Amino acid sequence: MKHSVLVIGLGRFGTSAARELTALGHEVLAIDSSEARVNEVAPEVTHAIELDASEEDALKAVGAGEFEHAIVAISTNTEASIFATMALKNLGVGNVIAKAANALHGTILERVGADRVVYPEREMGLRVAHTFNIRPAIDYIDVAPGFGIVKIRPPTSFVGKSLRELDLANRFQLTPIGVRRGKEVTVNPHRDDRIEATDELILIGLDARLEELGE
Repeated sequence: MKHSVLVIGLGRFGTSAARELTALGHEVLAIDSSEARVNEVAPEVTHAIELDASEEDALKAVGAGEFEHAIVAISTNTEASIFATMALKNLGVGNVIAKAANALHGTILERVGADRVVYPEREMGLRVAHTFNIRPAIDYIDVAPGFGIVKIRPPTSFVGKSLRELDLANRFQLTPIGVRRGKEVTVNPHRDDRIEATDELILIGLDARLEELGE
């Protein structure tokens, strides 16, 4: 299903979101107060406009209220971020995702109507930190306190063995949910599938048990 998405703030986070949303086939209107940033992203999105998004009348004039979703990617200017979020909710945008710089900023965004608040820097920091504890890890996603999904390079002891032989469920209480081999990904791999040295194995389980993989 394709959606209409308004992206406000074309820093690294906003630009990345706008480009990827467009690549996925969604209608994207990108907005920033910087002409240079607007010009940079304009060829890669549906529409791009230079605009002060903290002004509700300005957003109304460009039809912001007609969008299903909005991402407020402003975090360096807290006041603009808050006013833009309020304005979008006042205009009737159903789903507003707002980027926060810190916990206080996030709390205010929630109180003025943001449907979801994200902390990209904090979340990425947590992901990177976990890869130090899970030594073969390539990436980590937090699912719940003490519980996550990890993508690992298989330890040497895994190579050439089938998932049945590795018996990760009994040995570590971990569940294999995918194997990436080159550009192909196998979801819910069969227990007889054998692990190759160049594979990437995707597991879910308790952090404490994931950390045992590198011991």
